Amino acid sequence: MTFAELLDTITPAAGSPDSFVAVCQKLEERIFKMKAASLPALLVEIGSIPERIDHDSTPEKLFAKAADIILARSFRELGLQATVNKERVDCADVIAKSRFHEYSLVGDAKAFRLSRTAKNQKDFKVKSMADWRGDHNYAVLVCPYFQYPKKTSQIYGQAIDSGVCLLSWEHLVFLLRAGVRESATVNLSSIWSISEQLAEKVKVSQKNRKDNFYRIGNELFCQHLLLSYDALKAELLKCKNATISRAEVEIEFWTQHVEEVKKYTREQAIAELISALKVHQKIASIRKFIKQLPKDESIG
Repeated sequence: MTFAELLDTITPAAGSPDSFVAVCQKLEERIFKMKAASLPALLVEIGSIPERIDHDSTPEKLFAKAADIILARSFRELGLQATVNKERVDCADVIAKSRFHEYSLVGDAKAFRLSRTAKNQKDFKVKSMADWRGDHNYAVLVCPYFQYPKKTSQIYGQAIDSGVCLLSWEHLVFLLRAGVRESATVNLSSIWSISEQLAEKVKVSQKNRKDNFYRIGNELFCQHLLLSYDALKAELLKCKNATISRAEVEIEFWTQHVEEVKKYTREQAIAELISALKVHQKIASIRKFIKQLPKDESIG
């Protein structure tokens, strides 16, 4: 399955009369059955939500669920048992368990729009990941490598303090292309516990630095797996170039949209503006609020 084929699957599925759960189940079955060779290319793309998918729409929710499923499939390719959590809120997306070593983990998949550069610590839910870990040994957050906060952020310190592993889709690409797979002699827990290792190496005054995970973390990542640090950097460079290419596609989408808007009639432009401002939804919300006010005799 290619990324384009994934999107072509999501779009019609969003209009299906089936329940959201049923649609997700079909999507899961297809992704779990696809050839392993297709996975790295999907991992390169899945961290960026296409601009053509409307915000807070059913297709966007399906895209997010596809990211969860692809993360679970990645853990399976790494030799773990992995399932997608069917719960909708207040829990991690994925649960994985080692077949050879006595540990389990929770994983959370993140995808962002390239047009959304401003993110805060709540977007990454590091503290939530620590809570969701529960009785599991590790918590692993998987985000686009180049969309983690620049230079410093509280999420880095939070991850160190709570032992949450900050990983990326690009790290998974590197692992899969390197043929890494857990076995009786290969224990991947050294990867999932990187934040705990950083806690022993990083000064408290420097725990919010991005460099902890980008440089020191990447070095540990490669050392534990006996992989080349230069090879990781080369893979990240390929992923960076792929991200730039993807960005050009998204820019072209909006460029074409601008040209289409220029052709609108006055009535079309007004209707589009009213829709974009969500005026009718806001009016409905205010009316709903008024209806919920207590009756006169009940006040006080």
